[in-house]
Amino acid sequence: MLEDHKRTGAYYNAVIQNRRQFKDKVVLDVGTGSGILAIFSAMAGAKKVYAVEATDMAKHARTLVAHNKFDGVIEVVQGTIETIELPEKVDIIISEWMGYFLLRESMLDSVLLARNRFLKPGGALYPSHARMYLAPMRTNASAGRINDFQNSMYGWSEFLKEMKGFYQVDLDCLSEAYRSEQKEYYMSTSAWGNVHPSQLMGPGACFKKYDLHSVTIDELKADLLAEVSLPIVDACGPVDAFCGWFDVEFKGSGQNPADDPMKLSTAPDATGPTHWGQQVFMLHPSIDVASGDSLTTKVKVARQKVNHRLLELDIEVKVTGNSIHATGEPRQLNWHID
Repeated sequence: MLEDHKRTGAYYNAVIQNRRQFKDKVVLDVGTGSGILAIFSAMAGAKKVYAVEATDMAKHARTLVAHNKFDGVIEVVQGTIETIELPEKVDIIISEWMGYFLLRESMLDSVLLARNRFLKPGGALYPSHARMYLAPMRTNASAGRINDFQNSMYGWSEFLKEMKGFYQVDLDCLSEAYRSEQKEYYMSTSAWGNVHPSQLMGPGACFKKYDLHSVTIDELKADLLAEVSLPIVDACGPVDAFCGWFDVEFKGSGQNPADDPMKLSTAPDATGPTHWGQQVFMLHPSIDVASGDSLTTKVKVARQKVNHRLLELDIEVKVTGNSIHATGEPRQLNWHID
């Protein structure tokens, strides 16, 4: 992730171009990893930085901090936010907590817990705000996913013949379970994408905003429910997928606002993606639309029951407008974000 210069550069600029906010402040870096954000904070003049890391990566962070001569400012603390103790409250919490589609991995829970335990009244979070987006898009990958599924099933049928021919063992009783597993993977699981802006058939619509200073952990754990209209501006074919992404903003807090607010966006970009890319939710079959139509959608984002670090996306969608494709019949769609 250090090689993701859009990501690393956004954090660097958010800190270094707001030196006044960090000067002589106490900073907490949640999930410090290599320690790079703690080092940026020290470079900006923080008087003390607590760099918390749950894994053995903390050892490498200590090495990097000492090598860059910030060991007098930065204290690497190995442990979880749930279990560690700090000797003082902090002025700023900085963290790179975002996962695919913003919420995958559930690391924001730990940031909010750190806020509740350690942040001074009026203190700031970096980033401070986050937004989630959806847009309709065109892609050949949807047809490719169908071909991959069919090839997988063909390979399975050939494997059944070989097992029966060579070993006289009939595995056909497992075929339905195998088919269900493969269908879920190829047809109902989102894909990482490097989406070009020209693939979008309309502007991104923001369906959720978070203010990290006020959102609660209970709100975060609850199902995210939203309704949003996705306008079709450029329809030279059907909608093959939904494209999902997020951005975060570094605005500081109301009492300590950033002098130079920054934004880190993971939107489709002709110059290339961040390591988050975009999440592509492919449609089988595609949705026929015309320019001027809209996709009226009800969105639900929930944590998977088996693994709360992973997500599920449910969308109810129908075409509205004056074209022949407009219908009152909604489609129910579901994807895993693994």
